[in-house]
Amino acid sequence: MVPTKANLTVPYFDLTAQYRDLRDEIRDAIDRVCNKASFILGEEVERFEQAFAKYCGVKHCVALNSGTSALHLALLAAGIGQGDEVITTANTFIATVEAIIYTGATPVFADIDPATANIDPEKIEQAITKRTRAVIPVHLYGRPANLEAITKIASDHSFLIIEDACQAHGASFQGKRVGGFGHSAAFSFYPGKNLGACGEAGAITTNDEEMAKRMKMIRDHGQAKKYYHDIEGYNGRLDSIQAGWLSVKLRHLAKWNESRRNLAHRYHELLTKVKDSVVIPVEASWTKGVYHLYVVRVQDREALQARLGEVGIGTGIHYPIPLHQQKAYKHLGYKTGDFPVTERVAREIVSLPLFPQLLHSQQDQVASAVKEFLAASVVATR
Repeated sequence: MVPTKANLTVPYFDLTAQYRDLRDEIRDAIDRVCNKASFILGEEVERFEQAFAKYCGVKHCVALNSGTSALHLALLAAGIGQGDEVITTANTFIATVEAIIYTGATPVFADIDPATANIDPEKIEQAITKRTRAVIPVHLYGRPANLEAITKIASDHSFLIIEDACQAHGASFQGKRVGGFGHSAAFSFYPGKNLGACGEAGAITTNDEEMAKRMKMIRDHGQAKKYYHDIEGYNGRLDSIQAGWLSVKLRHLAKWNESRRNLAHRYHELLTKVKDSVVIPVEASWTKGVYHLYVVRVQDREALQARLGEVGIGTGIHYPIPLHQQKAYKHLGYKTGDFPVTERVAREIVSLPLFPQLLHSQQDQVASAVKEFLAASVVATR
């Protein structure tokens, strides 16, 4: 049973609660944009770019219309195209691979670490060819990939790192926030993200000034000056209302991320007694995740989802079909069994409710329902 709004007692995510807390600040930001009637790029976007670059600890931020555009333009600005290969994971949202294919390059998949569900550095080594130009590590669910190992591999083989940080706003690796470890990094501000807009939005971060200048041209039809087009570009511009909205939310992001971490650790404690029946998220000691999602693994995921739905608890699956098994990428030539860890994880994952405004009483309800289901499953298999 899929819970509806009418019978939902614990929503999977609740954006309305977030808006209620910030309504006055957001209205002021929108009013400021409307009074100036500067709706595309401009001062409001520049203000957000500066603030987000500072937050990530990098020199430059280029705001865009989506996280997909951020990945695409980062690859283009790095000169990646026809004949090149880019290594990434099949355990990600399709945008990671779409961006590679948009450039004319070929995605090459590597299997994941079963503990973190992030790309396995050892598998990256095995996927390298003479055509490899870049790797896109995905900081899945808000937990950083092993950037130390990946950086060494990239350095040894002379290819670029482009971080997919679309789920990892504020996450850190060895005390440094993601977004500045590679040639560039892509962020998504899709509404449900830790830092979410009121529509589509994204950004690229980089420490390379020339890279930033080129990306600003690419996002604006290839023009550095209005109607003077030095290159052929795209329309990837961010609108000012989204930038104003994001600037307001950015001031609260650190607090929200800490709330997510506290709730995630509380889930750890609540589910520890059934850890033999459920795999809870693992956070490496050298990372500090921001828990965009709280994803557990169980043997009968569909049955657990159905049971939680019956008692009014929302859930999600991120992601049910690995990209190498998707119809859209049949032409890449992969087959079932090529990435066994990815495939096994995809069959078992379920995302439990987690958002900064989640109440402890709601979390208790989720944990109790999960434990009751697992206990009943153990009895049924005896």
